Amino acid sequence: MDDALSALLQDVRARGALFDQTELNPPWSLRFADRAPLSLLTMVSGDAWLTADGTDPVPLRQGDVAIVLGPEPYTVADSPDTPPMAVLSGDSRCTALDGTQVAADDLAMCGPGPESAADSAVVLLKSTYPVHGRLSDRVLSALPRLALVPATTDECPPLAMIEQELRSGAPGRQVVLDRLLDLLLVCSLREWFELSGARAPAWYRAHRDPVVGRALKLIHGDPARAWTVASLAAETGLSRAQFSRRFSEVIGQPPMAYLTEWRLCQAADLLARTDATVDAVSRQVGYANAYALSVAFKRTLGVRPTEHRALVRATDGQ
Repeated sequence: MDDALSALLQDVRARGALFDQTELNPPWSLRFADRAPLSLLTMVSGDAWLTADGTDPVPLRQGDVAIVLGPEPYTVADSPDTPPMAVLSGDSRCTALDGTQVAADDLAMCGPGPESAADSAVVLLKSTYPVHGRLSDRVLSALPRLALVPATTDECPPLAMIEQELRSGAPGRQVVLDRLLDLLLVCSLREWFELSGARAPAWYRAHRDPVVGRALKLIHGDPARAWTVASLAAETGLSRAQFSRRFSEVIGQPPMAYLTEWRLCQAADLLARTDATVDAVSRQVGYANAYALSVAFKRTLGVRPTEHRALVRATDGQ
């Protein structure tokens, strides 16, 4: 892997991504209660206000991308003072405030609007991103409830491609939209982590450090290798003591603690999404056998590998 972000998102893939593009007529206010773990919103045209429960309203300008962590509800409106006029839930239902089900096209605020307003129509594009796994949790835990990526002079390429694909209706549309959502997520995350004051996590900042960045590439690229502090130090050209001190200063934990955490996160995800035996998973992530992995798993995560697999699959309804 080139860097920590690539490694963390390597196995994160959208499947059946949900895209909603709605043309809105003021006054309008939509409350999203779909309990999605992560949503991306952007104004294709026009401006809006976004209020995530527990946060102050923030302006969402045309071309901005908002990354919203769930599962708590949030509201998008033409004004912070406009009360919600419809609620959208996780089963794709749209209800009025009195609980009656309505179609989006039946809402007075949704639809094509008068022809005179066509050039200034307000269009909201919302995508819901399914997120699973311990590795992807590391990305989510580095984000605030609401991360706003302002529009730049160079339009984010995925946005224009998503708009075009939504209009085309060509065969393979869902697969293309899934991949474009992957691209939009990574593009937006990278831009947000680079913003001044974004408090990017240590594992992201480390890619700028020639020593620690190199060590992370080695760990992420080959976690099954029998790494030691000495072998990692040799790869980076420092003494054991120098390397250990440098790694701890940049990442905030010793190299072997980071390696153990990374291996167990990988093991947890492999157990959840594959039918590989515990012994096979243990060797894939750097443990000698199933017993060694079980001991580390129980000590760190509080459950045995087989218990973790059963819990995850029960939660996912498998």
